[in-house]
Amino acid sequence: MNRRNTPARKAILQLLQQEKTALSQDRIEAALKGGMDRVTIYRVLNRFCQDGITHKILADDGKNYYALCRGCEGEMHDHNHFHFRCISCHNIECLDEKVAVRLPEGYSLQHISGWVTGRCAACAGQNPVL
Repeated sequence: MNRRNTPARKAILQLLQQEKTALSQDRIEAALKGGMDRVTIYRVLNRFCQDGITHKILADDGKNYYALCRGCEGEMHDHNHFHFRCISCHNIECLDEKVAVRLPEGYSLQHISGWVTGRCAACAGQNPVL
């Protein structure tokens, strides 16, 4: 769907492209330094999800995070994969491994969501596990 390329849309997309981690709405709001109200950010993020630009991740902390969809331009795709949350720096990353679940006959899969927690490569080097 064609959407207007508003200043809000440009700013949020640029921020998501710069980050290597999924971002929460409040983290986006803080990064934009109050240049945009919460409702506008929420609407832009939801449109990005509808348009396949981002996907929404409900984290184990109860917050929604938004990750840029990479390498899937122009295609509808699924997001049935696990996410990794670093217990040190709190960054959230999508894990590339696809998840498959065998359901009983007659069941229909809609969505898979799961979490892996630990220390990311950068933090593991700083805080080795003993």
